[in-house]
Amino acid sequence: MRSNTCLKCGSPMAEGFVVDNGYGTKTVSNWVEGAPVKSFWTGVKLRGRRQVPIQTWRCGRCGYLESYARGQ
Repeated sequence: MRSNTCLKCGSPMAEGFVVDNGYGTKTVSNWVEGAPVKSFWTGVKLRGRRQVPIQTWRCGRCGYLESYARGQ
């Protein structure tokens, strides 16, 4: 388990998330397994790839972000 202290300046960190803005949708960003493969229609191919939601922590003092992708 992580601590709630910033690794850069030692200040408290707050849990949050990074938003992906789509066409009329807002979702939590995902980590995707493997290298990106471009797609003309969708921008990047995702079919059959493991996707894990990203949990992010932010330092209120220096702005440092720490992200984790904890999935099965």
